[in-house]
Amino acid sequence: MSGFERVGRVEDIPSLEGRAVTVAGRRIAVIRLASGFVAIDGACPHRGGPLADGIVGDSCVTCPLHGWRFDLRTGAPVGGGAASGVRTYEVLERDGELYVSVPAEGIEAA
Repeated sequence: MSGFERVGRVEDIPSLEGRAVTVAGRRIAVIRLASGFVAIDGACPHRGGPLADGIVGDSCVTCPLHGWRFDLRTGAPVGGGAASGVRTYEVLERDGELYVSVPAEGIEAA
């Protein structure tokens, strides 16, 4: 699985919750939806709020600091507040383990 880094076990993340991980020097939020796992930048672009600790619902996460919302599939801002979105990352689930890929350009931008 070239280009992917192991970030934990499936059982470590309850449904509709997230966990913060570090991949290639980047803080990433891995979140479990009913349909599977997603990964986005771990910090809200507003004031760096921890998105892994945000409220998850309707395929969105709400920053716990100031309420900015982001679509978990696209990273796009939802509703008012956020002027920019967050980056999304590919997540693989294999044999009970979770892996996240950060593209080369994501590593350079870190």
